[in-house]
Amino acid sequence: DHLIAVTKQWYQRRVRAGEEFMVSGSDDFTMFLWSPASSDKPLCRMTGHQQIINQVMFSPNGRRIASASFDKSVKVWDGRTGKYISTLRGHVKAVYQVSWSADNKLLVSGSADSTVKVWCMKTFALLQDLAGHADEVYTVDWSPCGSRVVSGGKDRVLKLWRS
Repeated sequence: DHLIAVTKQWYQRRVRAGEEFMVSGSDDFTMFLWSPASSDKPLCRMTGHQQIINQVMFSPNGRRIASASFDKSVKVWDGRTGKYISTLRGHVKAVYQVSWSADNKLLVSGSADSTVKVWCMKTFALLQDLAGHADEVYTVDWSPCGSRVVSGGKDRVLKLWRS
């Protein structure tokens, strides 16, 4: 209950300050950054992916956006301006999902190549390549404490990884 109350207060402060942002990803390989409280038009169009975008996600502090794509990459963007920051390469098939660690320092990605990868958001380097699924990895997420990653996929197995 306390965590929900704190999160609500944080969100309400951001909305009052005009800092509420939204991002959309599309099958036309583009993304749009929006500020719904201030305009019904997008702030910017974000391009760079070469295939369909599967997922977009803000970091917990809202400063960055990660996008996962069928083009085998994860891209990182500025969460306020939409400016491109970096491309994370390492997957050899489509990337289905990403998830930020609670402290914004790490990003995990799951792919059709059956791997889970953990990336450092300071250097944009691959920290861990977690192989162990027998087929495509559809979902990834962090434990609340940030010490574990969970992944699940087509092999019908949930794996719990310690970072």
